[in-house]
Amino acid sequence: MTVPLTLRMPARPDDQPQPPDPGVLAAALDRLEADGGSAPTRPDAETRADAEVLLHARGADLDRLLAVAGALRDQGLTEAGRPGVLTYSRKVFVPLTHLCQDRCHYCIFVQTPGKLAKAGISPYMSAEEVLDVARQGAALGCKEALLTLGDRPENRWPVARQWLDDHGYASTLDYVGHMARLILDETGLLPHLNPGVMSWAELQRLKPVGPSMGMMLETTSSRLWTEKGEAHFGSPDKDPALRLRVIDDAGRSRIPFTTGVLLGIGENYAERVDSILALRDAHARHGHVQEVIVQNFRAKSATAMMGAADLGTQEYAAAVAVTRVLLGPGMRVQAPPNLTDAAELQLLVRAGIDDWGGVSPLTPDHVNPERPWPHIEDLARLTAEGGYTLRERLTAHPHYLREARAGAEWLDDRLRDRVLALADDYGLARHDALLGEFPSSTPPTPTALLSAGYLRDSGPESRKYPALNEAGRLGSLLSDVQRDSGGVDDAAWVELLGADGADLDELTALADQVRRERVGDAVTYAVNRNIDASLGLPPERVAELAAEAVALGATEVCVQGLPPTARGADAYLDLARAVKQGGPGLHLHAFRPAELADGAARAGLPLADWLPLLHEAGVDTVPGTGARILDDQVRDLLTGGTDIPAERWVELVTAAHTAGLRSTATIVYGHVESARDQVRHLRALARIQDATGGFTELIPMPWLPSESPVPVPGARVATLRESRALHAVARLMLAGRIDHVQAAWTKLGMRGAQRVLAGGADDLGGVLLDGALDPDAGPEQGRELTVTDVTRLAAELGRPVRQRTTTYEQVG
Repeated sequence: MTVPLTLRMPARPDDQPQPPDPGVLAAALDRLEADGGSAPTRPDAETRADAEVLLHARGADLDRLLAVAGALRDQGLTEAGRPGVLTYSRKVFVPLTHLCQDRCHYCIFVQTPGKLAKAGISPYMSAEEVLDVARQGAALGCKEALLTLGDRPENRWPVARQWLDDHGYASTLDYVGHMARLILDETGLLPHLNPGVMSWAELQRLKPVGPSMGMMLETTSSRLWTEKGEAHFGSPDKDPALRLRVIDDAGRSRIPFTTGVLLGIGENYAERVDSILALRDAHARHGHVQEVIVQNFRAKSATAMMGAADLGTQEYAAAVAVTRVLLGPGMRVQAPPNLTDAAELQLLVRAGIDDWGGVSPLTPDHVNPERPWPHIEDLARLTAEGGYTLRERLTAHPHYLREARAGAEWLDDRLRDRVLALADDYGLARHDALLGEFPSSTPPTPTALLSAGYLRDSGPESRKYPALNEAGRLGSLLSDVQRDSGGVDDAAWVELLGADGADLDELTALADQVRRERVGDAVTYAVNRNIDASLGLPPERVAELAAEAVALGATEVCVQGLPPTARGADAYLDLARAVKQGGPGLHLHAFRPAELADGAARAGLPLADWLPLLHEAGVDTVPGTGARILDDQVRDLLTGGTDIPAERWVELVTAAHTAGLRSTATIVYGHVESARDQVRHLRALARIQDATGGFTELIPMPWLPSESPVPVPGARVATLRESRALHAVARLMLAGRIDHVQAAWTKLGMRGAQRVLAGGADDLGGVLLDGALDPDAGPEQGRELTVTDVTRLAAELGRPVRQRTTTYEQVG
């Protein structure tokens, strides 16, 4: 379910509550113990209130809190199939640049160009320097290369921009990608990328070279960012809303992501709870937060906060324990072992951590250089003294690797084998000679883990698609398709949707051949922007956004959503006229079938009379979204019974075509539907096209749980295999009827889109310009494709690109 990202306006630090009455704290502890620590199942307001109280636990009260948190951690380790095992990653730290556009008041990592020049240090590490560090780390048995750097220094420092230009890089993130690739290819180390704030597109570009990525949330306190003198004032990348968007975009991109909180920089207890809950909510939406770091502030000399007190040990332990309670047994919780004195590390183990993070036998912690890493042997001994075994993991945590092995898309397919080669069956690092074998004699297999409930069940997909087991069966089916696709029955198409491995490659190759024959080799795209009608923007603002879109090169504005009810039917007409006023030459692609029905109802007109009014006001074509699967039982499950019936959707889109409004055709797959449902849906679209000829293209879209209006019990998540098979079958089934098949890059990601373009699809859709006037005016804000991205994706397939109009005419 999509949850809005809202930031709580925090109290002032001087409003920090005094320690609660002992009875209040005791009551909160009593409730926690009675619940077995299951705070996430309690009402949110009650959870929040108790969490703030529990942060005050000290002494004997702290012991009670730690006992619950430790038991929750032990429960989680047992449920994960690794009882008594704490983890770490053996890494090298690669500080690619010490320049940054931010001015965090506690940071000693960041330097000015003048200081770097005085010390004889280049603005960026050279490729040779990067490789030297990586090769030394590989020789010492490291498997992770942590790339850490300042945020977008070229935005602040001309010397950074000049260095990048001189060396042929478009941006710091471009350089990060190249260095990560170099490390992978030359040393085999796995890059963990921590370059700060990234857009959705930047995350997508880096995924092929980053098995995992990270960025600390630090805090949701907007006060620390907006008010002069606070820790994050003057740091554009520390806007909490921006950082939460990055964390969400990493989830949409299916990237195992490390994040966390930084405590003691001026936030109050309410803000600490808010921050932890924000991370819990992000993980609930996407399932991608692989660990949450709870980091304690340590004052550093020569910084604005050099005089601030370090976070107290018991206060820190209470915060770690409350984090464990709020996040539950299934989350991995990390505490950096070098930021706490060795004698106090046992307190953190008792508080519920299960991971020590990256530890380097070679490089210092460049962010905290005054705090050396513990020797790994010493960390293993300290862990053992607490009753636990230390095991090495890789940059991506074990269950993401197990799921990737089973077909989930947590790793780019070009990277998957390289990462999994370093992992054992469980997903921990192989060849851990230092620290002994896995506690059980035989590591659990993925099948055993699945049956025990430790893996997400991607199995429903296999139950939806029959296997092509009969020898020669695929060749026979494909011969039938080539000879006369119209004569192939539904059962055969259902079989083809289950193709995998070499069979899938043959199926997609045929689809790609048919694509070439029908529409040629060009990968097409449109330059457009979205506007969300439900925001109720005034017509003047809509006209400004349309004018800006024209200035940015757009040929289309797409409008979706129900306008505010209070504005009546005129809201539809006024919005259309405003778009045409601001951009007279723009093509207006607006209003889904359900919205067409709503507008007619508001106007009190038959649909046949309403549609010409929309057309006259400026609507040129309509989006065919909302088709989902044209089966009412499935539609009810996907929307909680709030969607229009399948028959009504067909009536509405047919009426639009009849009125001269062409539309896209869509299918949403990968949830509770069967392969037979998919085939029936495609058949229904074919019948509409035979009757009206009104569809311009088909857009297959994988269902995303995070964007679902309701929870859907038993739903699977579409794999790349399913996406490839469906796009190929759609191309073959609809050839000669609907000849354009779009790769929905906002749903598939860049790599997924590229794979289906290689197997039957020919179009990337719109690039979704955000613009500068109001980037949040579109429903998919923050996800913008550049023409450079389009060109690169096509070039890697050996294909040209061509900009098109909404109706597939050539632009220019």
